[in-house]
Amino acid sequence: MNIAVYPAAEQGEGEFDGGSITERKPIGFPGEGGAVKRVGPLFYWAWAFTREEGYIPPHPHQGFEIVTYVIEGTAVHGDSLGTNSTIGPGGAQVMQTGSGVHHEERFIGPDMEGFQIWFEPDLRRSRQQPPTYRQFEHEQFPSEQRDGVSVKYVIGGPSPVVLTTDALMLDLILSPGAEYRQELPAGRSWAVLAIRGSGTIRRADHSAGPVPITHQDFAVIDAAAGEEILLRAAEDEAVRLIVIEVPTQVDYPLYNKR
Repeated sequence: MNIAVYPAAEQGEGEFDGGSITERKPIGFPGEGGAVKRVGPLFYWAWAFTREEGYIPPHPHQGFEIVTYVIEGTAVHGDSLGTNSTIGPGGAQVMQTGSGVHHEERFIGPDMEGFQIWFEPDLRRSRQQPPTYRQFEHEQFPSEQRDGVSVKYVIGGPSPVVLTTDALMLDLILSPGAEYRQELPAGRSWAVLAIRGSGTIRRADHSAGPVPITHQDFAVIDAAAGEEILLRAAEDEAVRLIVIEVPTQVDYPLYNKR
């Protein structure tokens, strides 16, 4: 198992609407300065912030699957399918852009915070499908609480969000000193972003020492053989981690391996 941690200084940056929307990009586009170019079919992950309000005018997408997940504030979405929707904290907007769609976005604070995450299915097939839009409120996502750990299933598993791309997304909150164990099967990778607090990542068998992860750090974990991962919060503070699991490699050509 390989665990690599990338601090904020090694992530990309961007902005929209004259700086009204700023973005830290654990995985950005070429030229945006990030160290990580993709993790399997996960090839773009922007962490957006808006103090008051910011707007991104209509623009096109094709083929890719795009998930907007709100942490704080409000996201407003409109598209060429006739959609006009609004979601709040914990909600998600899901576009399967298929043969092509235009959409516009408005992020509204105070202190709006959210993610836009792009996945790449087999574009030879996805571009032949009609585009779709779906919206999910926080209450629609299943969650579990046990031993000081909250697990929310955002994509895959028991979540109502199932993509064509093979992907699982979890929103984890670990109370101070709490632990979360999960097997990472062979040939799979985790992308982990710490959005609150600090903790550690390590092999559950303790065959190697813990790797610290703190606020804004982005970690990529690859498993050549199936191994169990142990996430642990610091003793004096909770940690909130967004975890995305995807295959390390896929059996179809990727648009840009970068």
